[in-house]
Amino acid sequence: MKQYKKVLLATATALFMSAPAFAETLRIGTEGAYPPFNLVDSSGEVVGFDLDIANALCAKMEVDCEVVTSDWDGIIPALNNKFDFLVASMSITDERKQAVDFTNPYYTNKLQFVAPKSADFKVDEASLKGKTIGAQRATIAGQWLEDNMADVVDIRLYDTQENAYLDMNSGRIDGVLADNFVQYEWLQSDAGANFEFKGEPVFDNDQIGIAVRKGDPLRERLNTALQAIIDDGSYENINAKYFPFSIY
Repeated sequence: MKQYKKVLLATATALFMSAPAFAETLRIGTEGAYPPFNLVDSSGEVVGFDLDIANALCAKMEVDCEVVTSDWDGIIPALNNKFDFLVASMSITDERKQAVDFTNPYYTNKLQFVAPKSADFKVDEASLKGKTIGAQRATIAGQWLEDNMADVVDIRLYDTQENAYLDMNSGRIDGVLADNFVQYEWLQSDAGANFEFKGEPVFDNDQIGIAVRKGDPLRERLNTALQAIIDDGSYENINAKYFPFSIY
């Protein structure tokens, strides 16, 4: 009997030592309303470029991950209690760095105007004078308009990018300023068929990062995983799924 107990104890110890002490689960925060980067599909699943990148990072870190959505306006405060890292096409800014830490950029964007194809829409101040321009609230596009065009155009800020497009489609605003790659996606859709880019990008170094809580060592783990998916080609494969050009 003593020998039998010893065998059971040895087996149990071996099983315990060969398996992880616990399975780490991290929560990915995102908006779910910013296609093609993050959106909720017809089945209710959150999908998009951001989520593909986040899931690839989780695989490299060998952790389980689950997705949590949040309205854009409150997404940084929600990082403190609703999720562990934020992958939502968030621009790295000095103001946001006061509240969160960012990883290295996982892509770089530009800001560009979109307006109806039929519109005589030039992007110099004299031509924009008196026009009504939309942007999503609490974004670098909205901030750029407020910093550079507050005394030139009537600025309308929206809770989602989609609502800005809806107002432009209905003629309530003259144009929209937003990230180039989001605009690119929308212009390929039926809703964007009668619209086009206007002028050159007004800002071309919008670096996008993953946000974590201040001082969280998860930042370095994510940076290591990001470099790994770049090196092994996973990033390039995800990029090609959404864009016919590199956005890194």
